[in-house]
Amino acid sequence: MDFNSFEEILDFAIEREKQAVKFYQRLVDQETFPASKQTLTEFVEEETKHQRLLEDFKKGKRSIVEYKYEWIPDIKRSDYIVDMKYEPGMDFAEILRLAMKREEKALRLYNALATKTDDAECIKLFKLLAQEEAKHKQTFETLYDDHMAELGD
Repeated sequence: MDFNSFEEILDFAIEREKQAVKFYQRLVDQETFPASKQTLTEFVEEETKHQRLLEDFKKGKRSIVEYKYEWIPDIKRSDYIVDMKYEPGMDFAEILRLAMKREEKALRLYNALATKTDDAECIKLFKLLAQEEAKHKQTFETLYDDHMAELGD
């Protein structure tokens, strides 16, 4: 990732969040199980919040509200999953594996973007977003473990 300006970094991050919103919305639209649909809808809302936060930051609203940073334990389930592509008709376990891998990549992205700037507020923003993506990753990994346990695995 090579960027020539701070604005390019933000544009890149905004585009990634837009892709995440679109991805989760597509899953919501295809999911038939109500509990799964609700979980995925919550992720559409979360990624939309991230997109707005980045867009507002780009527009000059650079004051990041106080945010409590905390260590998010890494279950590391996604470390053992190969990249996947969404296919209509995927079962819930496959969707969870796909989602946890996407969140892993988003976490890595924001940690990497934080190293691409010297702007303290921007670094704070990217660390905040990295933590949010770590929470998402943990949620999907936990849902996956619970789902597989229900299936007897």
